Amino acid sequence: MELRDELSALGCEVVVAAVDGTDREAVSGLLDEFPVSAVVHAAGVLDDGVLSGQSAERLAGVWEPKAGAAWLLHELTVERGLDLDAFVLFSSAASVFGAAGQGNYAAANAGLDALAQVRRAAGLPATSIGWGPWAGDGMAATGDVAERVGRGGMLPMDPGQALSLLGRAAASEVACVAVASIDWASFAPAYAAVRPSPFLDRVPEARAALEAVAARSETAAPGARWAARLATASEGERQQVALELVRESAASVLGHASAESVPAGTPFRDLGFDSLTAVELRNLLGAATGLGLPATLVFDYPTPVELAAHLAAESAPDGQAGLAGVFDEIDRLERASETVGADPLARTKVAMRLKSLLSRWNVPEQAPEAPQEAEPMAEAENVLSATDEELFDFIHRNIGRPMN
Repeated sequence: MELRDELSALGCEVVVAAVDGTDREAVSGLLDEFPVSAVVHAAGVLDDGVLSGQSAERLAGVWEPKAGAAWLLHELTVERGLDLDAFVLFSSAASVFGAAGQGNYAAANAGLDALAQVRRAAGLPATSIGWGPWAGDGMAATGDVAERVGRGGMLPMDPGQALSLLGRAAASEVACVAVASIDWASFAPAYAAVRPSPFLDRVPEARAALEAVAARSETAAPGARWAARLATASEGERQQVALELVRESAASVLGHASAESVPAGTPFRDLGFDSLTAVELRNLLGAATGLGLPATLVFDYPTPVELAAHLAAESAPDGQAGLAGVFDEIDRLERASETVGADPLARTKVAMRLKSLLSRWNVPEQAPEAPQEAEPMAEAENVLSATDEELFDFIHRNIGRPMN
């Protein structure tokens, strides 16, 4: 216990007690045993994942040690009438700026911020500090998270500097403060592209960074430039432009130096994408093209070349977009059909549906009313909802008959 030894060397009496911070009885017993004049709540619990993968259990697993335990400390100290000098909560910049894949973590830290507001409103001391990442051990972003946060302009703080700012924050009269090392020239444009917010207008450094970007014609309005390139390119050129955009964006998300490290035909999962980096790529492409893109984009179009084809189709002029979209959907249908397997009943149902669709496609625009013998095709329209008996009866009655 290096911290205990260091504090003891400074003349402090240190007691280390292993207590579940969410257990009311255990925490109550601890407060009864030791006189308390200040509270510092510094829990750190993560369970990252995209929003669609979250659950009540995963939210509770992060919420309880963070916001739940803090609220318990608030209640118990108030019940005892303790006159505290400080009530410091270690929150996160995620509650201020948001964080990809950390919806539960951002919510739990927002709960700490709310508690600080509640205590201040009641005339009690409280400071919730929304920390950015620290360098070194402890509150440091590591691995892919560190790279992703760093590329976004939020830099790791020196722990010594962070601790000096801790004292200033705790002594302030503000309930909630954010303490982070931010490269506004990188952070503000990237943040504004994904989450347009008046918050940046209230930060002089952020406002200056956005104004500088807008003033440089060679870097201004990247979304408009990409959208214009895609819209004005020929059909063949549009595919190449889209592929260039996808590869450059994917390389940026993965931290590679150039698009050469992103082969056009390699699946995104083999390139190292996970659910979080997939959302980050979606955000970049959406900001660059101005298109509304789903969070499942990388999974719907699993290789750069397939994703580029989709973007090219979506960005095509009105006269071409419809046809390109049809081919795009046919490609997806072809991939989906490979999952049907060898089940003869399933394959028959799919085949009948496709034949029905093809028959309608081949009918001239001013086609005369269909003759009576074509009526069985109407049955094919509902083949997916038919019972097995109805399906086999349909096949039996139409063996050897043309399917128009």
